[in-house]
Amino acid sequence: MKRTTYAKYAAAALAGTTVLAACGTESVGTGPKDVATFADTLADTPWVPRKVTVDGKDYVLPGKAALKKARITFKPGTADPDTGGGESGGSVGCNSIGADVDIQGDTVKVSDLARTLIGCPGAVGEFEEKFVGVFDNDLKARLDGPPGARTLTLTSPEHDTITLREEKPPALKGTRWSLGENAYLTLTENDTVTGSLGCNTFHGRATVKAGTIEFGRLATTRMMCAGPVMKTERELAGILDGKVSYQQEHDSLKITKAPGKSVTAHAE
Repeated sequence: MKRTTYAKYAAAALAGTTVLAACGTESVGTGPKDVATFADTLADTPWVPRKVTVDGKDYVLPGKAALKKARITFKPGTADPDTGGGESGGSVGCNSIGADVDIQGDTVKVSDLARTLIGCPGAVGEFEEKFVGVFDNDLKARLDGPPGARTLTLTSPEHDTITLREEKPPALKGTRWSLGENAYLTLTENDTVTGSLGCNTFHGRATVKAGTIEFGRLATTRMMCAGPVMKTERELAGILDGKVSYQQEHDSLKITKAPGKSVTAHAE
């Protein structure tokens, strides 16, 4: 039996964090490889909700602020029967939404949905209500378009639909990558890097090749900062030094100097 739960807090896994560490239609075939590929495509891709259609009326995601926050991800196989909400979901511009998801062929089964209870004004609130009403169902899924520009359409048993677009990952160069509170870096097209270690700013050479970034000696300002901030600055400076490896997954960028010595940044 399907359960729907509205909770004050959705799953903590929905919250994004920055961690400083140690042309056509894609359809589902009948073979297991086809089914797995379809499920993996949905699960490996962040989706931006753009439109909900209910009883033939379109509700479009309103405003740039909502668009900046709106993202839905699918994480099948993570259901916890003892916890309301789940690791699938995200936000459509206001509340956090969590749910359990099971993908069987071209059917996306959404259950145990929960969301935070922030009051969402006007069109944003209306869009969210329409979205949740359609999303909390067994949905037929269809993919259209080429990789990198795909559209995902989810259709409920009542023939209402949600239209989502594949989120385009930010460019490695030219994007401001947040490294934590007040810390960031930006790689440029002319093989330089600028940024802040949290208190002091820096600039220098940074050459990007396949899977690696080679940092030259960074020139920094010399301000004295609080003890914990200086400690973090030294750790960051130790990572952004010489040749490092990097891995970009959509809007996250992991830079690794050595095992146990890495930082994960997020696009701003």
